[in-house]
Amino acid sequence: MKRFIPSLLSVALACASLESMAAADLILTNAKVFTGEPGQALQQAVAVEDGKILQVGSNAAISALADAKTQRIDLAGKVLMPGMIDTHSHPVMGALASLRANLYDEVKPLPELETWIRAQDQAGVARMGDVVVISGASSAYWQHSRELAKRFNQGDWAKQPLVLDGIDGHTGWANRAMLERVGINAALVKGLDAKEAGYIEHESDLTPTGYLAETGWDRVRSQLPAPSPELMLKAAREAVRVNQQVGVTAWMDAAANGGGDQSLFEMHPTEHDLGVLPLYRQLAENGELNVHVAALLLTHPQSKPSDLAVLDKVMAQFKGVPNLSFPGIKIFADGVMEFPGQTAAVIDPFKNSLKRGELLIDPAHFGELVVAAEQRNWIVHMHAVGDRAVRESLNGFAYARKLSPTPVPHSISHLQLVNPKEFPRFKELGVIASMQLLWATAESYTEELVKPYVSATTAGASDWPVSSPNPWNAIAQASTRKGPLGVLNAKESIDRETMFYAYTLNAAKALRLDQQIGSLAPGKQADLIVLDRDVFKVNDSELFDTQVLETFFAGKSVYRAEATPAVAQSE
Repeated sequence: MKRFIPSLLSVALACASLESMAAADLILTNAKVFTGEPGQALQQAVAVEDGKILQVGSNAAISALADAKTQRIDLAGKVLMPGMIDTHSHPVMGALASLRANLYDEVKPLPELETWIRAQDQAGVARMGDVVVISGASSAYWQHSRELAKRFNQGDWAKQPLVLDGIDGHTGWANRAMLERVGINAALVKGLDAKEAGYIEHESDLTPTGYLAETGWDRVRSQLPAPSPELMLKAAREAVRVNQQVGVTAWMDAAANGGGDQSLFEMHPTEHDLGVLPLYRQLAENGELNVHVAALLLTHPQSKPSDLAVLDKVMAQFKGVPNLSFPGIKIFADGVMEFPGQTAAVIDPFKNSLKRGELLIDPAHFGELVVAAEQRNWIVHMHAVGDRAVRESLNGFAYARKLSPTPVPHSISHLQLVNPKEFPRFKELGVIASMQLLWATAESYTEELVKPYVSATTAGASDWPVSSPNPWNAIAQASTRKGPLGVLNAKESIDRETMFYAYTLNAAKALRLDQQIGSLAPGKQADLIVLDRDVFKVNDSELFDTQVLETFFAGKSVYRAEATPAVAQSE
């Protein structure tokens, strides 16, 4: 009898377990399910319980997990995938720019540009305070800074401050009225060191032309009138909406504490520099943060290990905010590749200017900062565009590996120019290449503003608002590499299945959330997207135009395409 009682208990527990397994809240059947689990074949159905994946399998196996209260959705053969994950984005700033006068990288002839700016001003969407600010300006304009000055420094523009905010986030142009307001003049240039003076384009007599890069651009950006709190909260909501619409359910905010009057590119953060973090908290309190946000905190490129303590204080202020995590820090190793900025740190000089850009980190001590971050269990996420910046970033990670053989998922973003010698080092050091490949196209940026001035192979990257947050555009572009000027480095094409993993499980690793999201495995959060086409079979052109029909976050529908009828549901 003593032996029988435990046996009965075991049976009871087993029955209880089977009963709980049958308590699926939601099942989605008749689908083509990409789970994101390496080596796993496409499945037919998914069961969700309490916002998490209960089981993935055949229609019969999943249907058996339903009871009378289960919501059943028949996807009629549509593709179901994990939510997409963006490993480098500035979504609130991108959304804010979309709510204002925005060129979206379009290059207009200067007479047409002026007419358009005036129309935007009359429509009431161009002003920040009394300053006319145009977002999304193409880097192609910067080659014509003197022509911009002739047009926008005369007539009624002589007293009207005007700013063209570069779409790359690193550059911009301001007319004389704005330059005078913020104190950018020949006297300032004369008093700067060569590095800082190089960020302010100027004539031989030191008169600024209006084109500004990096900390030179910071001098204008930081002095623009601040948007209202109401507009910023609207932008945060829009950031969530836009990402859900394209199937993105998680992102790495690559400068979450940036903004205000601090320099972005060489920021010395304090515990009071909170950037967009209060907006995420407000959304969470309102029940509106239906995405995962992995917030990186900016620190100075040459920070000392002791400088990281202030970031602990920032993180502590937001401890416990639902769906907000802090995986580590962001560091700028260099700037941008495009002419005339050419602030990216390169090994071989740019052919026209003979400049080698600016390496912002100190190679002799950067490894020590990486070690200090690892001691806090933080990742280090690098902005590195030029091949020298990439090399020195990897050298810093290599230094840390000598002291601790266990890889931390550090990452390098952009990687526009990488020396082939560095290719194997990413795998050897466990470093993630954070590449959004929408820039992998033969167009004016790559063919006219970069390739003529370098002697190495270029590769692409993007981060909203630099370019669209739509992952389907980038996945297709990684394969075709086609643009208006031809095909960019066809041999670097990446197949779509590799890119599917890049935007799901691999991206989750970069956010340090791969135990919670990134694949449809039992126990992980049920972040799901339903697509309008078979992304495994359509051609690249059709793949580029993929639409998300519905997005689920933690098993709840948070977005449904307006023109899409509700998917079939059965009792």
